[in-house]
Amino acid sequence: MSTPTTGTTGRSTGAPDQPPPPHDIARRTDAPFGSPGGRGRRVLRGASYVAIVLAAAAAAYLGTRRSEPRVDAPAHVHGDAAATNRARPVMLSPAEARRIGVTYAVASMGPLHKEVRTVGQVTFDERRVTVIAPKIDGWVEHLDVDVTGQPVRAGAPLLRLYSPMLVTAQEELLLAKRLVLDVAEGSAEARRDAADLLTSARRRLASWDIAPSDIARIERTGEVQRTLTLRAPVSGFVVEKRVLEGQKIMAGDALYRIADLGTVWVEGAVFEQDLPAVRVGQHAVAELEALPGKTLSGRITYVYPTLDAETRTARVRMELPNPSLRIKPGMYATIRVTGLGRARALSVPRSAVLSTGERNLVFVKRPDGMLEPRLVTLGMTTDDRIEILRGIAAGDTVVASATFLVDAESNLGTALGGMGDMPGMDMTAPRKEE
Repeated sequence: MSTPTTGTTGRSTGAPDQPPPPHDIARRTDAPFGSPGGRGRRVLRGASYVAIVLAAAAAAYLGTRRSEPRVDAPAHVHGDAAATNRARPVMLSPAEARRIGVTYAVASMGPLHKEVRTVGQVTFDERRVTVIAPKIDGWVEHLDVDVTGQPVRAGAPLLRLYSPMLVTAQEELLLAKRLVLDVAEGSAEARRDAADLLTSARRRLASWDIAPSDIARIERTGEVQRTLTLRAPVSGFVVEKRVLEGQKIMAGDALYRIADLGTVWVEGAVFEQDLPAVRVGQHAVAELEALPGKTLSGRITYVYPTLDAETRTARVRMELPNPSLRIKPGMYATIRVTGLGRARALSVPRSAVLSTGERNLVFVKRPDGMLEPRLVTLGMTTDDRIEILRGIAAGDTVVASATFLVDAESNLGTALGGMGDMPGMDMTAPRKEE
C-alpha cells in the first residue's frame, strides 16, 4: 500500500475529495475580519439596524400625537355646570299651556300682612297662683279642705294645727293683756312697756298666719286654744294638695296650691322665621275645641327670650279673661296673630316662585309670548303670597301654576342646546309650533 503524500498546502493528495470544514466556507464567502471588505459590510449592517429602530420610534411618536383629543378651552367651559344651571326662555302654545295646567298672575303692589298661626295650650296665670306653706312646725288635727279641685274663698279655713309654739305664744299674749290691765293706774312708762309687750305678742301670732279675728277671740275669751286655724289668703281652686290629717308638718312645707282662674294664659310655640312678625301688645285670637264656633280675643303679653334648640321655636303668651270659668287649664287652642307686615310691597302668588335651594326664580311672560326665567330675591311670606324684593317689576305677568313643569321644559331646551355645541353634535332645540 502506497503512503499518501502531503503537499505544501497541508492537504492529502492521495485521499478522495472531502467537503471543506464550516469555517472554511465562512472564510470563502466572507472576507477575513481584518480585511477592508469585511469591515465595510459590518458597518452597513449596523447602520441598517439603527435606522430601523429610529423609524419605529418616530412612527410611535406620530401615532400617539394623532390619537390625543384636541382640547378646546372655550368648548370645555361651555359644557360646564354653569350652562345647565341657567334656564332658557321657553315658548308654549295655548294648547300646551292648558294641557300642563299653566295659569298666569300679575305681580302687584299692595299691603302685605302675615298671619302667624300656632297651636297653644291653656295654663294658669302664674301671678294668680298661691302656695300655702305654714311658717311653724306642728301636727294637722283636722282638714277643712281635703280634696284637690275644691273651691275656696279668701279667709275660709284650710286646716287646724296643733303646735307647742302656738300654745306658748297664746299664753304670752294673755299675760301681756293682763299686764296692760294691771298697770292701767301706773306710770306712763309702765303703761307704755305693757302696751309694747301686748303688741309684740299679737305680731308674733300674726306672723305665723293666725287671722286677726282668731287673735281677738283669744284675747276676748282669755283661753288658750289647743289648735289654731290656718285660713286661705286668696280665693280660687285647690289645684294641688299635699297634706293629710294627722300629718306632722315642718315650717315651709308646701301644703296647697290655690289658683285664681278668673284670668288664664294661652301659650304657643312660634317658629323662628315667624318671630319678627310677633310683638308684645299685638291683638290675637284663640279658638278652643271645647268652644266650637267661638273666638276669644286677647293680646300677646309676652314673648319668651329664649329659643328651643331642637324645635327652633320660641314660646309666646296671650292672656284671656275667664269670668265664666269655661276655659280650663290644659285645653288645646289655636292661636292666630295678625303679624306686622308691609303697607306697600310687590308680591306674587307663592306658587309662582320655584325654589331649588340654590336659586329662586319666576317665569315672566314677555310680549312675544316667550316665558323668560328671572332670578328673584324673596322677602316676607304669607299663606298665599310672597314678597319680591328684586328681579321683576309691578305689572309683570308671571306663571302662577305648573311652574315646575315650565322649568323642566326650559331645562330641556338648555340640555339640547348644550349638546349642540359638542364636537360632531350640530343640533338645536326644536322650535315650538304655534
